Amino acid sequence: MLAMNYRGPYRVRTEQRPMPEILHPEDAIVRVTRTCICGSDLHLYHGMVPDTRVGSTFGHEFTGIVEEVGPMVQNLKVGDHVLVPFNIACGKCNFCKQGLYGNCHESNPMATAVGGIFGYSHTAGGFDGGQAEYVRVPYADVGPTVIPPDMDPDDAVLLTDVVPTGYQAAEMGGIKEGDTVVIFGAGPIGIMAARCAWFFGPSRVIVIDHVDYRLEFAKNYAKCEVYNFKSLEDPVLFLKKTTDWYGADVCIDCVGCEAEGNALQTFTGRKALLQAGAGTALQWAINSVKKGGIVSIVGVYGPPFNLIPIGNVVNKGITIRANQASVKRLLPKLIDHVQSGRLNPKGLITHRIPLEEISEAYNIFSSKLDNCIKTVLIPSTKA
Repeated sequence: MLAMNYRGPYRVRTEQRPMPEILHPEDAIVRVTRTCICGSDLHLYHGMVPDTRVGSTFGHEFTGIVEEVGPMVQNLKVGDHVLVPFNIACGKCNFCKQGLYGNCHESNPMATAVGGIFGYSHTAGGFDGGQAEYVRVPYADVGPTVIPPDMDPDDAVLLTDVVPTGYQAAEMGGIKEGDTVVIFGAGPIGIMAARCAWFFGPSRVIVIDHVDYRLEFAKNYAKCEVYNFKSLEDPVLFLKKTTDWYGADVCIDCVGCEAEGNALQTFTGRKALLQAGAGTALQWAINSVKKGGIVSIVGVYGPPFNLIPIGNVVNKGITIRANQASVKRLLPKLIDHVQSGRLNPKGLITHRIPLEEISEAYNIFSSKLDNCIKTVLIPSTKA
């Protein structure tokens, strides 16, 4: 089969790999019909995530046709077209029983902090991901969800990560009617978080980024205010001024470890790798939120630590909420939002590229070429 192969920072290609096999009675083999490049895949691509090994296959957003199931699988059958959440979850541990599928205690033998994730380094379990023609899916009775027959596959593939992560980013913010919400980052997750924030009744949704075409897309898609931080002398001062000097009620970090905007953070976090990425967006979120406000974090940061103003968190009485999205918990609600027309996930897709051209696809997304927002890869075996 054809699969993506990571060869080191900024180097990916496709090559022939052995077909995946059933390794456990609860496994399934899925033939991929859609797979995406996520903004967090760029952290792997840029060499920012520890223990990302040469030879890895990335990809945690994919849909596909069930080709084979293990003898203990009961909820799926061969021929089902499924969307596969990025979380790998057992469904039985204490955390899964609480709906914390991103924190499964059984699926990741490599770490205690995060559950298993498809195609996301050995710190997330070392599982092969979906940027391939076929994938082995563990715990097949738990995560994979049969796609409703009336749902566009392009909508379905974005329900594996982008929509649940954007929605949970807003949900964790505890947004109340009349709130001002500030979202850092106008990538697909930030745009979806801005769109989903309106479900909770805020009076203002503001998106901060530094790429004009992404801000324009966010303004049109999410109907929000947008500002380029490069045009602002001080983003924190600006946000305080525009909120009567109180600060935003909720700030959401949808950027993570490759944030721009602060020379010290960029040097120590992205160049010298003295901390786990540049914490600029999180620093701005902490300093921009009001006293007693909430900071929601879905941006990816790796071990071991980041330079953030923890003293301000204490002195301002800020609540921080953060997690990997619990996709399975959110799917029933989000499928309803899509089917009712309240959400249009496929509207984020700007590029559809054959899996064989994955090197160019990564270059376009990483370099922000051709007004790229979201890329879907199409394997040749999709039919």
